[in-house]
Amino acid sequence: MNKAAAIPGFARPAFVLDAKAEFEALVAQHPGLEFVDAVVVDLCGTLRGKRLPIGEAGKLFDSGLQLPHSIYLMDARGEMTNPFGRGFGDGDPDGTAWPVPGTARQVWGEGPGRAQIFLTLRDDAGEPDPAEPISALERVLARFDELKLTPVCALELEFYLVDPARGADGAPRPPLDPRSGTRESTASVYGVDDLDRFQGFLSALAQAAETEGVPVSATSKEYAPGQFEANLKHQSDARLAADHAVLLQQIVKAAARSCGFDGTFMAKPYADRAGSGLHIHLSLLNDKGQNIFDNGAAEGSQALHHAIGGLQATMAESMALFAPSVNSYRRFQPDMFAPVNRRWGVNNRSAGMRVPAGPGEARRVEHRVAGADANPYFALAAVLAGVHHGLETKLDPGAPAVGNVSREPDPSLPFTIDDALARLEHASILPAYFGDETLSLYRENKRIEAQRVRRAIPPTEYAWYL
Repeated sequence: MNKAAAIPGFARPAFVLDAKAEFEALVAQHPGLEFVDAVVVDLCGTLRGKRLPIGEAGKLFDSGLQLPHSIYLMDARGEMTNPFGRGFGDGDPDGTAWPVPGTARQVWGEGPGRAQIFLTLRDDAGEPDPAEPISALERVLARFDELKLTPVCALELEFYLVDPARGADGAPRPPLDPRSGTRESTASVYGVDDLDRFQGFLSALAQAAETEGVPVSATSKEYAPGQFEANLKHQSDARLAADHAVLLQQIVKAAARSCGFDGTFMAKPYADRAGSGLHIHLSLLNDKGQNIFDNGAAEGSQALHHAIGGLQATMAESMALFAPSVNSYRRFQPDMFAPVNRRWGVNNRSAGMRVPAGPGEARRVEHRVAGADANPYFALAAVLAGVHHGLETKLDPGAPAVGNVSREPDPSLPFTIDDALARLEHASILPAYFGDETLSLYRENKRIEAQRVRRAIPPTEYAWYL
């Protein structure tokens, strides 16, 4: 997305013409559209942008949309963080945002018909903003082009449905059973009756997924009251796979609201219940379309082992990307389906890198470290960087884990946001993939966010110390 075509008065990137053709086809197919949401994805994975009347959409493709570069640099509440003086400190300058091909879609939900399209924000030289998550992922993907390998990815997201009415201390409460009206209280993992009871939500989610082109392949009840998981289909376009994860978060929340619930991707909403993860499935195809992780054995090929070795080598410095908030680290507990070490295993969910059972052509690694609150573009980029590093350096991951290894915490891993940000600051591998400026902006943004969270006195401190 870096080629540019000369247009009198400004430089419009060449890819915008493809985006324009796709958008015009969408509008022709859905003549009832009244608005278009032109959005970017910020460091937190939140959609931000402007809503335009559909009749004014043409200017997005002709002259772009002026947006401040600080739009990426928000905390989880949408407050500017001003890292290194970017925002308030530099006059909050604008850049020109351009539509991205393959991202135009109809938005599901009540109200006037809306379209949506993702934007990429560029500077005066036409370069992507260093804080832009999509561009960071694309830089990592370019490294696989050099190896003539194509990552095939699918992301799974766990989430909770919660009661819109919070508890007295602001804490979430499990939803009410749509049948009985009683509050959910049991884990009931993989319960089909739970799917039946919440079929209204699941039907709304399926409708939203079809409308927005989000390839949800399966949903299941997870290991806590009101917790579910949605699986997305594998994609040979890794950026598209990350797009789907961002859109899944959007439609889960919309479907939940339509049924009287709230949907949340908070990593650990309940202290004594399982957290919610973002699981990344990854295989690699060579230029002949062959899966290089498959050698006919359940443990996979030497290339798969090298890839896992790279994931082990980069896990500590990637933790701030996989677990971006103070709350994120509450998820890493024994027997809670979140890894606490760098072990790998075959068909073993207690390990952070799992090689699932199944046919050889689908041999892959499932990376289970990231929380559901992680930015999908950054999390996937970090996983791909680790895999690429392992392939290049031919790292040995050691023997696969046997049995439950979730009670063996690795002291070399950071398990607080402060330690994780410190490890990212001194990273030796990721900067070559992400770029120093991207990681510095992310790190400072999250440091400021964590600092702001700690300014609030939690109810527990009043209960213990008042």
